[in-house]
Amino acid sequence: MQAWHVHENGEPGEVMRLAETARPTPGDGQVLLRVRAANINFPDALLCRGRYQITPPLPFTPGVEICGETEDGRRVVATPALPHGGFAEYALADAAALLPAPGTLDDAEAAALHIGYQTGWFGLHRRAGLRAGETLLVHAAAGGVGSAAVQLGKAAGARVVGVVGGAGKAAVARELGCDVVVDRHTEDVVAAVKDATGGRGADVVYDPVGGEAFTQSAKAVAFEGRIVVVGFAGGTIPSPSLHHALVKNYAILGLHWGLYATRNPELVRHCHERLTELAAAGAITPLVSERVPLAGAAAAVQRVADGVTTGRVVVVPARRNGAAA
Repeated sequence: MQAWHVHENGEPGEVMRLAETARPTPGDGQVLLRVRAANINFPDALLCRGRYQITPPLPFTPGVEICGETEDGRRVVATPALPHGGFAEYALADAAALLPAPGTLDDAEAAALHIGYQTGWFGLHRRAGLRAGETLLVHAAAGGVGSAAVQLGKAAGARVVGVVGGAGKAAVARELGCDVVVDRHTEDVVAAVKDATGGRGADVVYDPVGGEAFTQSAKAVAFEGRIVVVGFAGGTIPSPSLHHALVKNYAILGLHWGLYATRNPELVRHCHERLTELAAAGAITPLVSERVPLAGAAAAVQRVADGVTTGRVVVVPARRNGAAA
């Protein structure tokens, strides 16, 4: 089979190498999956750089989210077990963590449903308690993580303000359903949010960016608002002023979705059931902006790392001679 290998840490476009290799052998409790589609996540770039929370042994195959097929023909959504990730024709996954792929979504959409939407659902509902009628501010609203939060916010009955960088991404955010779109390249984000909310600010802020975005969030959040810290795609981890949180009465909520898989996996399954229902109702549909062949995975991961993509970029391996090798 073909698989991308990372032999040393660095930028994805430089350190990912496509090679012919044997299919991985499942360990205890694992299953072999034929990869039907593998969604690219920002953590894939961090894995290549050696900057993610986990550091698989070199060499490894990145790709943390797939739609795959079991040997008995079931179509499933899975988080591959590294070092045998999803940017390959076959990957390994824990059998107990497999989830049924929604029948209303194609392979690329199903591959993009899991991590981003689970993160959004846990962040908005379990952590922030988003209520209908509240204002939700989403940073990087046209990106993979942000676009999921926008759709989930709208499905929950919230008014959504999306922050983006550039006219092209602003157009995508509007198509996603944002009620207000703020272009951080040309507008003052805090002033725009205050103007859109009559000076009150956003009840919930969803921040996968960090850095300056968090500084803006703290200024734009409403009294008794909630800021959900999802990640630091901007490259800078902020140091929040707890004094500011105290005098303004807002909460800073951390979200590490991966912990739920080990601490309370039933919640993950419940969330997947809810996401499947929302997908069936047409309330959410992963925004797949590109579908690239396996050979284009390294360049695609680099584009995601550089922040120049919108929605989700999904790798779709071709079946060779009618089946993956």
